Amino acid sequence: MHRVVAEGRQVELTLRRMALQVIERGTPFALIGIQPRGIPVAEALHGYLTQLTEATVHLGYLDVTFWRDDLHQSSKLRVPRPAHLPFSIEGKVVWLVDDVLYTGRTTRAALDALRDIGRPAAARLAVLVERRGLREVPLMPDCAGFVLDTHPSERVIVRLGPQPVIQIEWNRS
Repeated sequence: MHRVVAEGRQVELTLRRMALQVIERGTPFALIGIQPRGIPVAEALHGYLTQLTEATVHLGYLDVTFWRDDLHQSSKLRVPRPAHLPFSIEGKVVWLVDDVLYTGRTTRAALDALRDIGRPAAARLAVLVERRGLREVPLMPDCAGFVLDTHPSERVIVRLGPQPVIQIEWNRS
């Protein structure tokens, strides 16, 4: 079963609002999408930021596979994707971008990865969906499109593209 939280124009307006919030925090900055699901969100934000500001908006992607604390707990083989950071993060405000903030472990891994790459002036977090009350790591987003109260058994699905949709899925047994 599923419930649609937002779709179409509502998702697009939310992404535009998030871009304005990023701009309000000051420039210069860089966006880094956390692979794999943060990439479409980062690309969408990059599109709006490019429209809204005359400043150069750097965009990169980061795989945090080797920085995860649960890498050894999965029987599923994780194949890391190459990072794409065509700019230096030194002295820049870096916005980590992901689709959903749930436990916070992926964000913590991304912060660890950034530390190994360089030293940004600041690291901020933008997520399209914040699942409230389920954090295992003490992190809060600097910018969140939607804030949802969900049960741990539920799954939040984000699909961006021509028909963007955010929905909650669950199984009733």
